[in-house]
Amino acid sequence: MKPVAVVAGSSSDLSRVQPALDCLDDFGVPYEFRIFSAHRTPGALEAWVASLEGRGFGAVIAAAGWSAHLAGAVAARTVLPVIALPLSGGFLQGAEALLSMVQMPPGVPVATVGVDGAKNAALLAVEILAVEDVQLRERLWRFREEQRQAVLKADAELGRKL
Repeated sequence: MKPVAVVAGSSSDLSRVQPALDCLDDFGVPYEFRIFSAHRTPGALEAWVASLEGRGFGAVIAAAGWSAHLAGAVAARTVLPVIALPLSGGFLQGAEALLSMVQMPPGVPVATVGVDGAKNAALLAVEILAVEDVQLRERLWRFREEQRQAVLKADAELGRKL
């Protein structure tokens, strides 16, 4: 199974990125988590991104707030799928990061999830890997069935309370 690369712009982002790491763990997907700033450590970021394809990674999750340049900086340096994870913070509570991430120039796409949508970022990475991994795809179908059952159970319990 291919691993997922996860990068955040600051150590203060870890609490909002943790749900993605937990989700990858739940699916048994290996990952490497690093902290690089597109602005403060551009050389280190570039070297790390350049190493990902050769090391067999299948997707990248890039988490950042504020100007959120990290996902674009990663996408400009690889053809691996990049998933942008905008983080809350700043004056607009993550809206500025979201807008920055979804407005990539033509030719350098990134997939973008909602603000603080770490679990969805991980699930999207798992879906990307599952294109080639039948066992992982089966785990995703089981996960979806568990979600369906949880909703039906909640509905049934609500009906009994009325």
